[in-house]
Amino acid sequence: MSANAHRHPYVSVVVPAFNEEGSIEATYRRLTDVLTGLEVRYELIFVNDGSTDNTLDLLERAATADPCVKIVDFSRNFGHQIAVTAGIDHARGDVVVLIDADLQDPPELIAEFLDKWREGYDVVYAIRQRREGETWFKRVTAHWFYRVLRSMTDIDIPLDTGDFRLMSRDVATTLSRIRERHRFLRGMISWIGYRQVGIPYQRAERFAGDSKYPLRKMIKFSVDGITSFSFRPLQFATQAGLVVAVCGFLGIFFVLFEKLFTHDTITGWASLMVVVLFLGGIQLLMLGILGEYIGRIYDEVRGRPMYIVRQTKNFEADTSETTMSSGLAGQADTHVVREWRRDL
Repeated sequence: MSANAHRHPYVSVVVPAFNEEGSIEATYRRLTDVLTGLEVRYELIFVNDGSTDNTLDLLERAATADPCVKIVDFSRNFGHQIAVTAGIDHARGDVVVLIDADLQDPPELIAEFLDKWREGYDVVYAIRQRREGETWFKRVTAHWFYRVLRSMTDIDIPLDTGDFRLMSRDVATTLSRIRERHRFLRGMISWIGYRQVGIPYQRAERFAGDSKYPLRKMIKFSVDGITSFSFRPLQFATQAGLVVAVCGFLGIFFVLFEKLFTHDTITGWASLMVVVLFLGGIQLLMLGILGEYIGRIYDEVRGRPMYIVRQTKNFEADTSETTMSSGLAGQADTHVVREWRRDL
């Protein structure tokens, strides 16, 4: 990379959006303000993940006024991690920044990301020191999830981090080559390697709307993370089966001893039902663990596309003149952008 590109890189910001009509305009304004002040070329890639509200209309209005705004519109909702992946696939920058549209992660931290990147780091991730506006249940479960995951894998996945981070072009290209469908991006980026460093920050409340990760999605996300980077659940199934088998054989010897050498034979439904239910529960648990892995194998073997793009906007008009944020854009385009932002 040339010295000029290193000082003034082309920054691709990937923003997945699902029903974010209440915050999408504010997200655009803050990102534009931050990137304009950094004297870098940039593109804002908004991935509309099958929104059913006015998110797409607002994005199209922004893209019409500002050529730096680019849209990847999915045919339906494919999920947050897939939307982020699509944004990375379409990004052309020297660096790629991932950030959500709810403004819980401050765009102002991008400046510090770039400083660390210029120092030679390929991945700069944000470490959550505080999580404002979240329930105690979500804070506690998130805290323990990262620690349990780290203890179960051989990959050094940083604690208390999300997808808010910067990646170099090499990392983004490598990540795009990994096409597994059940994606846990923060783990995948750690697995890739390269030089990585964290920056602590305070996470704010959502700007508007509700969390897009209810309990059901949180559980699925956790299972994806564990099964993608650990075989410990399968090993646990083997170990649990061995323990139950040993206990079963000991029980058989105990029953035979009681039958042959004493008159206190075990009778009754209670003891029998306890054993049957215990063994049945263990067997179903083990089958469930095997099913999680087999289901993921099945998804990979089918070979369906990871996502389907219904339309894109502004990708064909990517030129240096229209993506410069240091005042080099045409006066007419700049005037339109300012008028649109003033209306917001």
